[in-house]
Amino acid sequence: MSSEQSIPVLQVLNEAGRRRTFAVISHPDAGKSTLTEALALHARAITSAGAVHAKGGRRGVTSDWMELERERGISVTSAALQFGHRGHVMNLVDTPGHADFSEDTYRVLAAVDCAIMLVDAAKGLEEQTRKLFAVCRHRGVPVITFINKWDRRGREALTLLEDIETHLGITPVPVVWPVGNAGNLRGLVEAENTDQMLRYTKVPAGTHAAIEEKLTAEEATEQEGEDWQTALEELELVLSSGPGYDREAFESGKITPVFFGAALTNIGVKLLLDAVVDIAPAPGPRPLAKGGDREVGEDFSGLVFKIQANMDPAHRDRIAFVRVVSGVFERGMNVTRAASGRSLTTKYAHTVFGAERTVVDTAYPGDVVGLINAAALRVGDTLYSGRKAEFPGLPAFAPEYFAVARPKDISRSKQFRKGVSQLDEEGVVQVLTSDRRGDQAPVMAAVGPMQFDVVLHRMEHEFSSPITLDHLPYRLARVTDPKGAEVLGKDRLTQAEVLTRRSDDVLLAVFADKWHLNSFQRAKPDVMLEPLIATAD
Repeated sequence: MSSEQSIPVLQVLNEAGRRRTFAVISHPDAGKSTLTEALALHARAITSAGAVHAKGGRRGVTSDWMELERERGISVTSAALQFGHRGHVMNLVDTPGHADFSEDTYRVLAAVDCAIMLVDAAKGLEEQTRKLFAVCRHRGVPVITFINKWDRRGREALTLLEDIETHLGITPVPVVWPVGNAGNLRGLVEAENTDQMLRYTKVPAGTHAAIEEKLTAEEATEQEGEDWQTALEELELVLSSGPGYDREAFESGKITPVFFGAALTNIGVKLLLDAVVDIAPAPGPRPLAKGGDREVGEDFSGLVFKIQANMDPAHRDRIAFVRVVSGVFERGMNVTRAASGRSLTTKYAHTVFGAERTVVDTAYPGDVVGLINAAALRVGDTLYSGRKAEFPGLPAFAPEYFAVARPKDISRSKQFRKGVSQLDEEGVVQVLTSDRRGDQAPVMAAVGPMQFDVVLHRMEHEFSSPITLDHLPYRLARVTDPKGAEVLGKDRLTQAEVLTRRSDDVLLAVFADKWHLNSFQRAKPDVMLEPLIATAD
């Protein structure tokens, strides 16, 4: 038993072995939020699945809680859903699908052990999917592929697999294969059990799990004929020409298990959920910033990967989402923030299911805990007890859009400052300052322009301080130093300026375009200009 925690190490290891912490990644409109609901539905965490665009009596998706998300039918923020399935605890961390919020997705992928890559059967691999897959590869996150919308017209299954192998450099290994072409889904067949076909009866609007019927191979031949035979032939062709499933190859990113189905009508979703239990890795040791690992059975440690305010409009509070990395979290325990060395008490801790909360007393590796009103915490922070732990920080992406923010009503300056500080702490945008404009006119820096829409909406509706955004003519950012800032400040030929990132005082040199950047670099080759992470490449 650890000297710092009251629960035996063996129990911690057993509980960690029951955890599966994963995210769903996709291009916008591939059906990510719908799949999130369908997975939770099959685990009976909810009684009926919502739709992204709720109509009539249907509800909005549980994981999309913000008003702006409901209006637009997109996921802007990340939500953590926890539910049980087959004796396991499933921690599903929802991610934004839109490219403008890729920085938030990157943070989420630092908190999961596996990802489900959602591919639209008609559109195939899209740009944002490729970028997110590259982030998974960079972070060493194994990927399961779910080819969605097979109940609609789309591309051929063999073509989709070929694209995955060609464009992502990973070998697709079918675990489930479709019977019938896209748009004519007759059923599914499992690679390990080709003696039966699974047929599904849709439930109206997909509000409940589709009814599953098992047909023998003889019944499938008699009732489905050519579609059944074609499915078996295609499946055999793919499996015979590839390496087959191997756990080590999967966890090292060499292969991706492939599933087919339709999330909206809940077809094939249970097979996918079972696979997360069976093949997704349980929480394991995590590398430390200064070398070595934090083992799962050690004292408590956790990574703050997300901060979100005002999830509960009635309380207007602030939640820091912490992925438990090692040991056991016990509500009320004292933990240390690695960045400052100061301790804090975790009195107010919740598990969060969309906008719904439940007080959590105990959490284990893989779980996500929401700490309420922990004002000192920042994204990327490490919390620990016992032996010191500090995990590598989460890098900031290179912003490509810049705008000066000003309050419409100067009498709301206090609310303006509070709102700007909160959005900066959450990582909704990067907040930059300059001597030229002062703190009263901060510069908002974003990866994509839709982040500005979120800023405008939240400043008005949450902080009661409507703002204006005056866009600046910059598109590139590089890290510089005081010497570089001085040189750039004297340069009158280059359309650029130096701004200070408020969260960490890093100096960012921002340029109008590549021409101005390259011209300055040729003239001043000794000036420090380091790139940030611009894409997932």
